[in-house]
Amino acid sequence: MGICCSKAFDIPISSSSDSPPHYQMPKPPLPQVPSSATSGAGAMKKPAVELGPILHKPYVDIESIYILDKELGRGQFGITYLCTERSSGIKYACKSISRTKLVTSKDIEDVRREIAILQYLSGQPNIVEFKGAYEDKLQLHLVMELCSGGELFDRITAKGNYSEKEAAKVGRQIVNVVHICHFMGIMHRDLKPENFLLTSKDEDAAIKATDFGLSVFIEEGRVYRDLVGSAYYVAPEVLKFRYGKECDVWSAGVMLFILLSGFPPFWAETEKEIFDAILKGKLSFEEKPWPTISDSAKNLIKRMLTMDPRQRITAAEALEHPWLKGGDASDKPMDSAVLIRMKQFRAMNKLKKLALKVIAESLEDEEVKGLTQMFKNIDTDRSETITYDELQTGLTRLGSKLSEQEIKQLMDAADVDKSGSIDYIEFITATMHRHKLEKEENLRKAFQYFDKDGSGFITREELRNAMTAYGMGDEDTINEVLDDVDADRDGRINYEEFVAMMTRGTTQEHDAKHIDLLG
Repeated sequence: MGICCSKAFDIPISSSSDSPPHYQMPKPPLPQVPSSATSGAGAMKKPAVELGPILHKPYVDIESIYILDKELGRGQFGITYLCTERSSGIKYACKSISRTKLVTSKDIEDVRREIAILQYLSGQPNIVEFKGAYEDKLQLHLVMELCSGGELFDRITAKGNYSEKEAAKVGRQIVNVVHICHFMGIMHRDLKPENFLLTSKDEDAAIKATDFGLSVFIEEGRVYRDLVGSAYYVAPEVLKFRYGKECDVWSAGVMLFILLSGFPPFWAETEKEIFDAILKGKLSFEEKPWPTISDSAKNLIKRMLTMDPRQRITAAEALEHPWLKGGDASDKPMDSAVLIRMKQFRAMNKLKKLALKVIAESLEDEEVKGLTQMFKNIDTDRSETITYDELQTGLTRLGSKLSEQEIKQLMDAADVDKSGSIDYIEFITATMHRHKLEKEENLRKAFQYFDKDGSGFITREELRNAMTAYGMGDEDTINEVLDDVDADRDGRINYEEFVAMMTRGTTQEHDAKHIDLLG
């Protein structure tokens, strides 16, 4: 049966009085506090620069970095362009948002949160790679992976409905996005085919989730009450203003229903009638082509579209359902962003590991919400430490297939104090996104931690004292660090050398995922 509706699938829900608009707004720039590391011969003296009100970073001329080409699409909040990075020739998509669209402080808070979530999830399978955010005096630019195959919605419209084998393959990727988001402490809140792009026009192209404008970091114990999402895909508990992450599983179930049949499970002419149908929750498999579809597929959809969110199947359980495990899709190993970051951490010199620990200890709770939730998800015995078995189980749940030796190597690298387990700060240290290193205030704090006398240099003695506390203060380690970092070979490390070490190989995290750092 051909698909019986068009973009009418995407009827945006009107927000309630306490519902955030799609984007939210700016806080005034934080005052720039002079650093104590601005004295001394090795210190970096920088003139004051004007910071943008959204990113709190210096303004950037986007066309000095990218060549903006044809328009790929436009929406309520911005225009997406094809762009080419001047230095590499690699093509990306650039979503440019006029700053006039960000008119309240809530607007800017929302767009900042979207950027933070894109950065945090970047590197995960089936989630679009985020390149970076740039601000000029007129626009905010979000640069990300180019998915040249168009929207999943358009593919569904063109095909009408998928075969079970095709639907299971696409459905597994959709459910995997939900699972990854929930495991990493993110609730999407607006899953629909328009928010998934195809990586190419090939028939078997992978799909990538791309729009996280309504997504939030999950706060344990919080009941969410904002009315958000899109008609047809919204869960009944959202319409009752009392919901949690289970709403994403419902939305994914609606998508699976459409993939198999070509029409949504709860259909009506007006938004109110659609909502009434969703709240009744009467699911029918009587219309064609449902009589010819397997009982296994219908069983999964029934469990995903269970009215009571407490009884609804989870994304992790759905991935283990026989219908989604059909074929060889489930056997394909995937490197999660967490694994990639842990591999990178293992490859770092010991000074950099300690400096990252200093930064991790200084981060606000708000900055590590997702990682905090993920730590709790892995720490299943609630001991506030992650054991070898828990790490192995956690990485397996994220789709990674590693040998015992590889997991032991990651465990040893993250366990900085050699206690035999990974505590909360060690986990944050090894897995936080390296965009934290773009903030000079973080780099300054870390440098000052080692530069105890404020001379503008980390001396051999200061290095030894700091590393001895972690059992790393032997001369071989000190020499190894100095050989790696001390570019001018004067036996000490100045701020520029420290920054070069900290940012080396981390600004393009997604490029590193193709390198086997365990080799």
